[in-house]
Amino acid sequence: MTIVPNFQTAIDPAKLEKLGEVAVKVGLGLEEGQDLVITAPVAALPLVRFITKHAYMAGAGLVSAFYSDEETTLARYRHAPDASFDKASNWLYEGMAKAYENGAARLAIAGDNPMLLAEQDPAKVARANKANSMAYKPALEKIANFDINWNIVSYPNPSWARQVFPDLPEEAAVAKLAEAIFAASRVDVADPVAAWAEHNANLRKRSGWLNGERFSALHFTGPGTDLTVGLADGHEWHGGASTAKNGITCNPNIPTEEVFTTPHALKVEGHVSSTKPLSHQGTLIDNIQVRFEGGRIVEAKASKGEEVLNKVLDTDEGARRLGEVALVPHSSPISASGILFYNTLFDENASCHIALGQCYSKCFLDGASLSPEQIKAQGGNSSLIHIDWMIGSNQVDIDGVRADGSKVPVMRKGEWA
Repeated sequence: MTIVPNFQTAIDPAKLEKLGEVAVKVGLGLEEGQDLVITAPVAALPLVRFITKHAYMAGAGLVSAFYSDEETTLARYRHAPDASFDKASNWLYEGMAKAYENGAARLAIAGDNPMLLAEQDPAKVARANKANSMAYKPALEKIANFDINWNIVSYPNPSWARQVFPDLPEEAAVAKLAEAIFAASRVDVADPVAAWAEHNANLRKRSGWLNGERFSALHFTGPGTDLTVGLADGHEWHGGASTAKNGITCNPNIPTEEVFTTPHALKVEGHVSSTKPLSHQGTLIDNIQVRFEGGRIVEAKASKGEEVLNKVLDTDEGARRLGEVALVPHSSPISASGILFYNTLFDENASCHIALGQCYSKCFLDGASLSPEQIKAQGGNSSLIHIDWMIGSNQVDIDGVRADGSKVPVMRKGEWA
C-alpha cells in the first residue's frame, strides 16, 4: 500500500503536471535525443516524475535525477568533523560538466527551506558554500556561459511553505504556496504554452527598446540608494526566452518578469540598500547596505546575516563586483501577490535587482563568439558565485544615462516610464 504524505494531497496534480510539461517544453525546449540532468529536493519527487514523463514524451535520451534532503544536510552541520566543511562532491560536478559537454540539458527544482541553516555556524556555512562553488565551477560555467539549455522551476516543499505562511496549518500553507507557484509560472490557465509565448513577446519588446537606446549606465535613486551602474561595453539586454549556444531556445527561469544585462565590473559607484531579504544557502540576509567604489563593494552591512554576507563577499575577487543588473516593474504579478517567497527565483521577479559575481556571456553582442579574455576586457565580471538581491520598489526611480551624460527616464516609482 502506498501512503501519500498529507501535504501532497494539497497540491493540484493537474496543475503540477502542467508545470512539468511547461518545464520541458517552454523552460528547456528539450530536443529529441537530448539527455537531461535534474536536481531536486526529495520532497519534489511528484514533480520530478511529471518532468521525467514529459521529457521522455518529448524524445529525451536519458533522464538522470539527483536528490537533496534537508535532514541529511543538517546532519552534516550537527555531526561532521570540522574538515568536512572544506570538501565538496567534485566527482559529481565533474560528471555534470561532462554531461553538459556531451549535450545534456539541465533542470533544477528549487524549494528547500530558506532558513534551513539559519541556526548553524556561519563560518562552516561559508566554508561549505565556498568548497561547493569551487567544485561546481566547471558545470556552472556551462550554464552561465549559456552553452546549454537550462531551466529552474519550484515545488511547494512543506518546510518552505511553513516559512512563507507561518500562521497556517502545514497542509493549508502548502496549498496556498502551490497556487502561488502555479499562478506565477503561468500554468493556472487553459494553455500555458501559449501564455508563455505571449509573455516572452512582451519581454522582447522591453529588451528591444533598451538595446536600441544603448545606455552607458543606469542611475538608481530611492531611500538609501544613489547608485550608478555602468554597463559593459557591447552589452545586450535579454528577457524571457533565449537561444543557447547549442541552438536551443529555452526559458531559463520559470517564473520570469525581468529584462537583464551585464554591468561593467569596474564602473559601479555609490550606495544601495536592499528592498527585500535575501535567502542564501539557508541563511536570511536582511537590510543589506553596500557602498561601491570603482565597481567594487568597499563597505557592506546587514541587520541580519551580516557575517554570512561578508564571507560571501570574500569568496574571490569577483564576488564584490556585479555580474548582472535586471529591471522588473513593481506591478509584476509576483510583486502584486504581496507574498515574500524567501526564494530568489520568485522574489527577484518582484523587484529590480543586481547580482554579485559571475556575468552571463550571452549578455554581450555576439557573446557566443567572445573569449573569456574579451568578455573581461569589455567589463564582464568573473566569479565562483552569482547571487541576486533586490533593490527595486515603488519608491525607486531609474534613469538611463547616455554616453554624453544626458538622462532618459526608464522607471518611475518602480514602473516603466
